[in-house]
Amino acid sequence: MLIVGGGGAFVAQRAIDNANKPPQKPFSMDDLGKLASGDLYAPDPESDLLKAEAEQAYRADQLKKGRTGGEGKGLDWVVPKRAPAGDGFPAQNFPPGSDPSPGSNKATAKAMLAANGFGADQWGCLERLWQKESGWNERAMNRYSGAYGIPQSLPGSKMASAGGDWQTNAATQIKWGLGYIKGRYGTPCGAWGHSQSSGWY
Repeated sequence: MLIVGGGGAFVAQRAIDNANKPPQKPFSMDDLGKLASGDLYAPDPESDLLKAEAEQAYRADQLKKGRTGGEGKGLDWVVPKRAPAGDGFPAQNFPPGSDPSPGSNKATAKAMLAANGFGADQWGCLERLWQKESGWNERAMNRYSGAYGIPQSLPGSKMASAGGDWQTNAATQIKWGLGYIKGRYGTPCGAWGHSQSSGWY
């Protein structure tokens, strides 16, 4: 009885949470055209602008915190060591599953590098890039932009092109993320270089 009651409460809570979420923006004709043509990783000016604005908001918050600590303190936001990400969604917004495992997520990504045409020399850049973006947590959400998952897709639903379990499956997110990097920046080191110069990729 306890299990059935608990499951019913979980389903009811999920339904309430999903009903209170703002409606997701439907795919535009342009988005559908990209999906049909297979051009899933082309530059997206709207997403790029949101990422840039999120980076500015993060840096502004860091500056405010630095001011309260005294002049000259806390100003390491100029070259951020970590992108604004984390906290994730509340657990009730997800199907039941295991806790994120950054170590196994890294192992999965390392194994998938060659299958995506990248050499072992690209691993260091990929590891640092996604450590900065999400800490290799498949449930990480950027509190400024809403970017989601290990590769910080914006919106997160873009990763549905790699699999319907994109919200919780690290391998699906990694598959999409490697495709995004290849299509947009060529290599993980190219993406890491862009991230270092602009704060996002």
